[in-house]
Amino acid sequence: MSKISIKNLDKVKNAVNVCTMCGFCKSVCPSFKAIKWDSSVARGRVILSYGLLTGDIPADASVIENIYTCTTCMDCVRRCPSKVDIVEIVEMCRADLVSNGHILPKHKAVAENILNFGNPYGEKDTMVQRLKVKPKNAKVGYFPGCSATFRTPETTNAALSIFRKLGTDHTVADCKCCGSVMQRIGWDNNDVVKMMDHNVKAIRKQGIETLVLSCAGCYRMFKEEYPKYVDVPFKVLHMAEFLDAQDLKLKEMKVKATYHDPCHLGRHAHVYDAPRNVIKKIPGIEFTEMANNRETSRCCGGGGGVRSAYPNESKMMAEARLEEAASADLIITTCPFCVNNLRFGMSGDAKRVVDLTELADELL
Repeated sequence: MSKISIKNLDKVKNAVNVCTMCGFCKSVCPSFKAIKWDSSVARGRVILSYGLLTGDIPADASVIENIYTCTTCMDCVRRCPSKVDIVEIVEMCRADLVSNGHILPKHKAVAENILNFGNPYGEKDTMVQRLKVKPKNAKVGYFPGCSATFRTPETTNAALSIFRKLGTDHTVADCKCCGSVMQRIGWDNNDVVKMMDHNVKAIRKQGIETLVLSCAGCYRMFKEEYPKYVDVPFKVLHMAEFLDAQDLKLKEMKVKATYHDPCHLGRHAHVYDAPRNVIKKIPGIEFTEMANNRETSRCCGGGGGVRSAYPNESKMMAEARLEEAASADLIITTCPFCVNNLRFGMSGDAKRVVDLTELADELL
């Protein structure tokens, strides 16, 4: 590879020196559990990244696959005794691969769709047009997100219904894609920052003081990533946090349920209590945690661009996560990517996977 970032090379070299090859990452990595090769786990990806950056390893199909089957779930970072930030290294490596022309066709199509249409699916409507709402000025704004708007509209419809039922004066933020997908796949960060700047200006123009989001990936972007590049002059809440602060009167629901922590909402943004507090407000529900929950929650396999480029591996990760929910009839989560991928991993199962936003609207 050419045009290597020296800063990136130094960071990866340091990670190679610090990593003790202990293999603790193997015990938690969702892609390793599915693929079962050392090159598909954190310690293997560190070596591959260093080899790519120095030019000692060619960017062939097998190497690129191992870099791009990482869901960026961050569980390896949590488990690493040497505190190596594997996610940062993988994303730096992806950025260098893309800048040198090594981009997966499906990822290229997704990025170009975002640049041309403002969403990864190539839909010509904007989010507000698809939702058939007229943007206005209000202190509470809802950012629907691309996936919920264009692929699981029941989530966005439920969110808007909740605002109406609670009597919350609200508006829908007239924005484009949050940019999460572009960052995860290694697209030029200058384009991502332009997207950030556009969205923040649009939100400010509508007088929004609190932005509510129902997508974990979008939430992480506005909460954790946007402030690194642009000023964010408004409060950012996930819908679970918004609901947790409300005096909800929910109908009874007698069902065995569990909760799946999305990686972007949990390990990346540290939101664990709010969704569980909302679930506790449901009378009659029999709630049981999965064996791996909160900080140790296993990834569903839907993030990091894996689902679009490697659907088979993504499905295997979802199946592994579903095994932990064997005793539950209802799996609740708080991200459209998790909803879609967990459903993708099911095969003739009578279980129901639902977004907490939809469930709250049903019972409100």
